[in-house]
Amino acid sequence: MALFTVRPTRLDQLTADFVAEHTNRTIEHAAGALTWAGDEHVLTVLALGWWIACRNKDAVARRRSDHILLTAVAAAVLPHIVKKLVNQERPDRRTVYGHLHGVPFSGNKYDAFPSGHALHAGALASAATTLAPPQRNSVWAATALLLATRVVLLAHWTSDVAAGFAMGVVLERLMRFVTGYGRAPAKRVSARAIRSKARAN
Repeated sequence: MALFTVRPTRLDQLTADFVAEHTNRTIEHAAGALTWAGDEHVLTVLALGWWIACRNKDAVARRRSDHILLTAVAAAVLPHIVKKLVNQERPDRRTVYGHLHGVPFSGNKYDAFPSGHALHAGALASAATTLAPPQRNSVWAATALLLATRVVLLAHWTSDVAAGFAMGVVLERLMRFVTGYGRAPAKRVSARAIRSKARAN
């Protein structure tokens, strides 16, 4: 039994109405295919595969893979907890025009808030801040495309996507305290350097 009911904002409704009136089956099929990239099962399996592949690599790679796997698992669990506490009807259940134009039905009727795909995307976008600019920008571009698919499919209101993304960012930052991801590696001081410093003093 949900404890809270979240209602869409005026901007949410205007955006959903625009999508319902201007989309078509080609757009919806393309968005439906692209949105699988943010599915919790797909991302968790990919994170697990990368974690296994990094077991024989250096400490930095292992720490990074530990962080991504733990964050992916946490990001898969958190939306289900929130959805148990919050009811919000999906925009695809409140349109006729949208379905005539190819909009599919997504998930459970009252599981709009938050967007689980957006939560995963937020976590990955946050983790990407430590990457080199070309890699980071690629992740961010893919994230933006993924977020757009959730709105185009009318699976979520715009505010659901924004909330999910913000939750993902916060979650990833909290997970850094557990995994140590993003911290500068401790510098090792050799015994010779210690003796040299002692003589100098």
